[in-house]
Amino acid sequence: MLTYLIIAIIVAIALAPLVQLRPSKQQRKIAAMREYAAVHGLFVEFRNAPSSHGAVTPVGEVVYYGKRLPNERRSPVMPASWVHYQDGWRSVGTRVAVPAPVMDLSPEILAASVDPTSCGVYWKETSDTDAVEQIRVILERWCAELIR
Repeated sequence: MLTYLIIAIIVAIALAPLVQLRPSKQQRKIAAMREYAAVHGLFVEFRNAPSSHGAVTPVGEVVYYGKRLPNERRSPVMPASWVHYQDGWRSVGTRVAVPAPVMDLSPEILAASVDPTSCGVYWKETSDTDAVEQIRVILERWCAELIR
């Protein structure tokens, strides 16, 4: 009986580090959101969020969910960014009107931007796949407007 106990203790000690490698609930939730985004045509990158007051949010805290723009655009897309404040959206740098789809984004979205290759949003992934679906729908609308 003592032999079995010693074997069980040795096995438990050997397996203990593997338990530490298991992803947490939050990590699994973020992975599910990113997988959902990728499967539904979005890409996810770590980027610095645009800011009108010059402060830079450290990369890793904010994630960019973007939609690539197709090559069949009629006119070039000019880069622009907007930051979400409590009283609404404001452009960063050159004054550019806020696109209609951006106005429909939820308050958890920190910023939005467009460049010649993509349009997308910056957020801290504080929600779930329903929020990613809302982002996807809005980016699809925005992308359709940009290629007209």
